[in-house]
Amino acid sequence: MNPSITQSLGIRYPVIMAPMFLVSNEPMMKAAIRSGIAGTFPSLNYRKEGELPALLERLNETKAQHPHGTYGVNLIVQKTNPLYKKHLDACVAAKVPFYITSLGNPRDVIDAAHSYGAKVICDITNLAHAEKAAQNGADGFIAVCAGAGGHAGPYPMHILVPALRNAFPEIPVIAAGGIATGRQMASAMVLGSDAVSIGTRFIASAEATVSEEYKQAILEHGMEDIVLTERLSGTPCNIINTPAAQKMGYKQTGWEKWLGRNPRTRKYFKMMVQLKGMKLLEKAVKPNNYHQLWSAGQSVEMVNDISSVEEIVERLMEEYNETIQAFR
Repeated sequence: MNPSITQSLGIRYPVIMAPMFLVSNEPMMKAAIRSGIAGTFPSLNYRKEGELPALLERLNETKAQHPHGTYGVNLIVQKTNPLYKKHLDACVAAKVPFYITSLGNPRDVIDAAHSYGAKVICDITNLAHAEKAAQNGADGFIAVCAGAGGHAGPYPMHILVPALRNAFPEIPVIAAGGIATGRQMASAMVLGSDAVSIGTRFIASAEATVSEEYKQAILEHGMEDIVLTERLSGTPCNIINTPAAQKMGYKQTGWEKWLGRNPRTRKYFKMMVQLKGMKLLEKAVKPNNYHQLWSAGQSVEMVNDISSVEEIVERLMEEYNETIQAFR
């Protein structure tokens, strides 16, 4: 392990529980903190007035009681996010320990976070994105690789992580995509990553409040059941290939692509697509709902049980240590 990332984030283990729209919740964040890892959540999971500031206050209390774990907030920094500025202001007021930025220019978040000593880690899917993030002062990269749940990148971990390490040797790299076990975590570390970001495995956790149907889908489906669709948010997104996903489709039409590229319509079309996708996902996470649009990564192949967050972390680190010892 590279101690720099655990020291800079203030965690015992180099693991980030990835932010998952409508999945990441307060019990999962608190369990992550107690377990010595970093729990993260999208700010858009808390859209009602006063929800986010109140949650941040409670998480700060938990963090104070368990100093070997932490939490972070994922901000969608695109102009299409109408709550971006309001959520950033709430996070700065609460002195959130670190941020993950997605889908846009992270400059404002970096400036705000650095004003009080917080860190900013930027989602990237290629070297061009990484270069822009580095120029803006990013404290780390999350290498979103092929096979990740939600918005996935096009490149495999075995290419993207070493490429980032070669191009930006001073900037920590967190590998994301297709990691659910300690052996896979060890593989990411051997490639040069400083930590890992894990999402899909934690959907099948006791603390996750998604429907049992969603959790069972994580257990029952395999890597071949994950498909990439452009129809849910406008950005390529990995979901489980359910009948609802097949009905929705995977590719945008030529007309939709034109609306998404045209300078006059781009912002509003993307907002409309994202709002529609959010509503579909909200329906899907509720019990007994036929809208079975479930985000997940190819690591569903490796998820076989529903356990508590603390049990998942304990098993993950046991497997990681056993793997490292076996190759010494």
